[in-house]
Amino acid sequence: MALKVVGFGEDDVRALAGTRSFERGLGYLDAVSGLEVGEGSVTAVVHGTDVYEVELTLGDEGVSAWCDCPYGQEGNFCKHCVAVGLTVLRRVKTIPQQRAAARARASGLEAWLSALSRDELLALVREQIAEDRELRRRLELRAAAARCDLGTVRDRIVALTDPRPFARYGCIEYADASGYARQVAEAASALRALTADGQAAQAVGLAEEAIRVLGEAYGEIDDSDGVVGEAAAAVAEAHLEACGAARPDPARLADWLVGTVLDGSNDVTDLDPLDYADVLGPSGLARIRQLATEALGRRPSGWAERYLMERLIKAGGDVDALVALHAQDLGPTGATHLLIAEELESAGRAAEALAWAERGLRECAARTYIDDRLVDYVCARYAQTGRTADAVAVRRDRFRVERSLAAYRQLRAVADAADCWEAERAAALATLEEGARRERGGRYGGPVLIDALLDDGDLDAAWREAADHADDRQWAQLADLSRETRPAEALGVYLRLIERSKEPTGDRAYAHLARLLQAARDCHRALGTEDAFTLFLTDLRTELKRRRKLMAILDRHGL
Repeated sequence: MALKVVGFGEDDVRALAGTRSFERGLGYLDAVSGLEVGEGSVTAVVHGTDVYEVELTLGDEGVSAWCDCPYGQEGNFCKHCVAVGLTVLRRVKTIPQQRAAARARASGLEAWLSALSRDELLALVREQIAEDRELRRRLELRAAAARCDLGTVRDRIVALTDPRPFARYGCIEYADASGYARQVAEAASALRALTADGQAAQAVGLAEEAIRVLGEAYGEIDDSDGVVGEAAAAVAEAHLEACGAARPDPARLADWLVGTVLDGSNDVTDLDPLDYADVLGPSGLARIRQLATEALGRRPSGWAERYLMERLIKAGGDVDALVALHAQDLGPTGATHLLIAEELESAGRAAEALAWAERGLRECAARTYIDDRLVDYVCARYAQTGRTADAVAVRRDRFRVERSLAAYRQLRAVADAADCWEAERAAALATLEEGARRERGGRYGGPVLIDALLDDGDLDAAWREAADHADDRQWAQLADLSRETRPAEALGVYLRLIERSKEPTGDRAYAHLARLLQAARDCHRALGTEDAFTLFLTDLRTELKRRRKLMAILDRHGL
């Protein structure tokens, strides 16, 4: 019922909040007041240490929340949000009526406003701006833009994009980012209004100044929700709109666009010079290509320089030029080789694409880490053309370099398909045995050999190898897989692990200890020695009885 009406349930609230906040929120159910349900949101007030405003947003992907308490302003689903969410669920039967009432109120307000005379509307607006300073400033800006008072407009836009009032500790923290974003969005609206009122040339200059300020400030803003970025994008759109109306000098515009893209200011606005192609015309685009070429010559490995040149080349459709650009700075993991291969394949040049991918494998062959996508690309192309032996050879070579469980699995998959896994497995295990003799421990803690044997289900061999080399994770996995067939040996493992797990504290450690005890109990049952387990558990509870949280967790697990 609740899922159909509001789009979320109690489990969703618990998952978003976490156990601690959820349980604390239960104590605030009676503190919720002023609940208002709209089409896509719910607002309410929660009385706690202070009076906090909460808004739940209901969407296709579930529920999100905002609260103005300190914990909520950090982006957390706090106890106040829990209280409001649960209150909504407990009143779910009345939600359709509340939504209908909200629509009726909105309709009534619209009808009332429409019936007011001009003087009555003016009186109402004056009353509101006397009480709401932010509303007054927004309307003052619109009024200045309407009467072309450019000095006032400029001062207000500069003030709106100035980050300093929000940077209380030298930066704009998460809690203040939304307030700053609202001001930036207001500046974008003012810029659009200027353009609409025939002052597009002035709007261009003011927008460029705003973009510069935003670019300089963005590195010191916690924009986790992206609200400042969205507002800055609106400023960039206002700039593009103004340029379309004012038609500034193409060369000057080209210089500004390239400078903005290359100097770091573009991080917040994500300007794309090609969006301005119509304004720039052939001469402006030629100037951008010239500037991009010169910039890349000065910094061949510069990310912004390469990105700009890549965009220009792609727009021109010159695949060979794009390949040449990427080939100037081939990465050490094969990722760039793969990028070139994909571009060539998209152009219908599959043979050249595979050649570049194979080159990447050769040039990165000795590296432990190589981009997995490159290996997958080559093996997939080999499989498509019936070159299964070549695909096995690629996976074999990578396994010999990496000696990881992932590489072992990939070799097994391709060798299985080629019907040669038995021989490949023997050679792969020999490689891992050699590594296990040389050093104790591998990339996963214990030797990868044991992981491979466990992954193959070869438990007899895994027991033999584990005796000298396995770590606790591998011992636990081996015992879990052998509990039914080797209960006595598995029990010995669990008892050792239980002894080592007595010392750590905390919910996670206690839950792990409870799982080990349950596994040990299963082994005792299989061996017919349940009385021994009962005595063991009694002694353990007596030894650790002061840990009340552990006792509660053991009780929940039937221990």
